[in-house]
Amino acid sequence: MTLEEIKAILKEIRDFLSSDEQKFSIDDVKELIQLLEEHGLEEIEVETLFNKVRVVKSRPVPQAVPAVAQAQAPKPPEEEKKVEEKKVEEGEKLHEIKSPIVGTFYRRPYPGAEPYVKEGDHVRKGQVLCIVEAMKIMNEIESDVDGTIVKIIPEDASPVGYGDTLFLIKPD
Repeated sequence: MTLEEIKAILKEIRDFLSSDEQKFSIDDVKELIQLLEEHGLEEIEVETLFNKVRVVKSRPVPQAVPAVAQAQAPKPPEEEKKVEEKKVEEGEKLHEIKSPIVGTFYRRPYPGAEPYVKEGDHVRKGQVLCIVEAMKIMNEIESDVDGTIVKIIPEDASPVGYGDTLFLIKPD
């Protein structure tokens, strides 16, 4: 996006905000949606003295697991043992990507989509590996090393706890 395009969008938003009304109407929200679509933006957030409106382009979201499933106990010791066995099998040090939060693990951005990564894929530092949903917020988990995915530990749409190992990566 060029500087001129950004300036034009900002001008449209300023014009929108300069109206005398103190509340957003449905027409105001429709206008924001139109701005979003016209300029190829992913989201717009506008705040006035009394209101705040955020419009985000919708994208399909993985189906949520009921909250009861999210409150389950951490993985059993057998599963942690499998992680350790995999490290020994490889005969080398593998890098673990751990869950930073409690939530639901999703391998793909939305149902029916291709997974972010598969075992054997080469990944780069900063590349999105999965999503962990917590309280209806989709948190993208990124790789913190360059390397090859050796093992994906949790099943898709399964609950994970804080610190649970999600991926084993053989660093470059």
